[in-house]
Amino acid sequence: MQLNILLFGIAKEIVGQQKLSLELAEPASVPILMEKLRQDYPQFNELQSLMIAVNNEYAEEDQMLHAKDEIALIPPVSGG
Repeated sequence: MQLNILLFGIAKEIVGQQKLSLELAEPASVPILMEKLRQDYPQFNELQSLMIAVNNEYAEEDQMLHAKDEIALIPPVSGG
């Protein structure tokens, strides 16, 4: 299954682009997606936290993914 992922902040810097397409076998879940990202982009292993949103809502830890889902990687935001 082809997943299209939007990247923000440090996630965008790690991948080098704002959008990413990944091929995952079905069934796929958030943990499977994270494992694939860590394999393809080892710098993701260094992040303390990273939120994943699926269809404009923060994903559950074991949430299943579908090809038409809108997925976003959202790193922690700091500011004042």
